[in-house]
Amino acid sequence: MDNTSIITQVTNPKEEEILSTNAEKVSLSNSSLKKKRTRSIFSSLFCCLRSYDADTPATPNNNSSPLPPPVEENGGPPKPPEKYLLPEVNINDYGKKCVVIDLDETLVHSSFKPISNADFIVPVEIAGTVHQVYVLKRPHVDEFLQKMGELFECVLFTASLAKYADPVADLLDQWGVFRARLFRESCVFHRGNYVKDLSRLGRELRNVIIVDNSPASYIFHPENAVPVQSWFDDMTDTELLDLLPFFEGLSKEEDVYGVLQNLRGR
Repeated sequence: MDNTSIITQVTNPKEEEILSTNAEKVSLSNSSLKKKRTRSIFSSLFCCLRSYDADTPATPNNNSSPLPPPVEENGGPPKPPEKYLLPEVNINDYGKKCVVIDLDETLVHSSFKPISNADFIVPVEIAGTVHQVYVLKRPHVDEFLQKMGELFECVLFTASLAKYADPVADLLDQWGVFRARLFRESCVFHRGNYVKDLSRLGRELRNVIIVDNSPASYIFHPENAVPVQSWFDDMTDTELLDLLPFFEGLSKEEDVYGVLQNLRGR
């Protein structure tokens, strides 16, 4: 199994530019390599290092996935399952809206390449070999999670595999903010992307919000989304902190659609 298949990420624009330049130099020096190597060096580390585009989906790498992909849904959004993804609402969360929060490039950035200032180093076993995953926390993520846990029923929903994402969530969420954790097997494989189908959660859609850096993740329910910029290593980033006043106001609204429509308009 290729270690690239456990984490679902988007491409770091800076790394993509460097790799593009390097690939051009290699091509000029030895054109025969171009036929043998169709992917850049860095892209071999992760299966999903690409810019997500809901209109022009990429072809998935099914061979490297340890799990059988969900049934392809190329028509409209699939029907809700007989059994929902989330358990019954905890008594402490009655009356709260449900916020679905992405992991990679939304809360953290992870790499198989050593990072000197990594917040966590997570061992992940792949095909009998233990690999170290270096994890950077997005600035202000601690404050963001604590406040969100007070205001909402929070659910972690990532298209990465549990063997990587679960231990990262253990280290990241020291306060028990996430009432549930959902991983790749809970996604719908739709036109080359792992989609988080909010209708399968078991919550009223008018009370569900998804926070995600990838528009392809919420193409079934864009009206429920609070988009965030993909984060890689900018330690001056303040997006999570800047979002808190917005979420405080949203938690008091009766219906999320009107507020989120205004957000999209801006």
